[in-house]
Amino acid sequence: MGLTGGDQSQEMISGGDGQFSFANVAPGAFQLTITAAGFATQTSSGILGSGETSVVPRVALPVATAISEVQVSLTQTEVADEEIKVEEKQRVLGVVPNFYVSYVPDAVSLTSKQKFELAWKTTVDPVTFLVNGVFAGVEQAENIFSGYGQGPQGYAKRYGAGYADTVAGTFIGSAILPSLLKQDPRYFYKGSGGKRSRILYAIGNAFICKGDNGRWQANYSNILGSLAAGGISNLYYPTQDRNGVGLTFENAGIGIGASAVANLFQEFVVRKLTPKVTSRDPAKP
Repeated sequence: MGLTGGDQSQEMISGGDGQFSFANVAPGAFQLTITAAGFATQTSSGILGSGETSVVPRVALPVATAISEVQVSLTQTEVADEEIKVEEKQRVLGVVPNFYVSYVPDAVSLTSKQKFELAWKTTVDPVTFLVNGVFAGVEQAENIFSGYGQGPQGYAKRYGAGYADTVAGTFIGSAILPSLLKQDPRYFYKGSGGKRSRILYAIGNAFICKGDNGRWQANYSNILGSLAAGGISNLYYPTQDRNGVGLTFENAGIGIGASAVANLFQEFVVRKLTPKVTSRDPAKP
C-alpha cells in the first residue's frame, strides 16, 4: 500500500492481520492506495490535521475482474474442410455435382486425405452412376465397341468400362498424382477480365494448375493422369478396339480436350446454373 500527500509518499506492507500504520505524516490532504495481487485496487483520501491521528475504516478488497482475450483460429486443414463442404453443395441445376471448382480465388490447398475423399464422393455420387448409364446406353444404341455385343450383357460391359474410366481418371488425375506432385485438382474460377482472357485462362487450365504452394505450374496431374487412365483402359476394352499406344494417347487426348471444354463451361455457363455458390471463403470473416 502507498500513502501520498503534499510532496512526500510512503509505501509499506501490512501485517499478517492486515493492519498497518504510517508515521511522520505531514499535516494536510492525503491519499491512501491499497493493492494486493488478484484483488481490485482501493483508494481512500482525507485531511490530516497537525498532531492528529487518523484511523482508516476497515477496507475489504473485492476480487479483481479478470479480462482475458481469447483468439480462436482454424488450422489450414480445418479451413479447407469448410471450403470443401461448400463445394460439395455446388450442383448444376441443383442436381449434377460440381465439386471440382472453387469460386474462392485464394482457397486453401487440400491435404492428400481431402483429395482422396473428394475423389471418392465424386465417383460414388448417384448422378455419376446415372450419367454413366446414359452414355453406356448411347454407345450400345450406336454399337460403339461392338466387341461387347448387344443385350443386357453388352450394356453391362459398356457400363463397367465407362465407370472404370471415370474412377481411374478421377482417382489418378485428381487424387493420386495431385498428392504425389502436390498440385490442386480444382478449377479456380476467374470470372473477371475480357472474354478472350477468360477463354485462354479456361483452356490453359487443362495444361496448368495451382500447386499446393499457391503457384501456377504445369498440370502434370491432368496430363499424366489422362495418359495413365488411357493406358489402363487397354485392359478392358474389346480386343479390336485396342491399339496399344495409339489408344492410350487417343484417350489421353480426349481426356485433356474434355478438361478444356469443361473449363470453358465452368467459366461461362456453369456458375449461372449452380444455385449454391460462394465467392467468399466460408472460414474467413
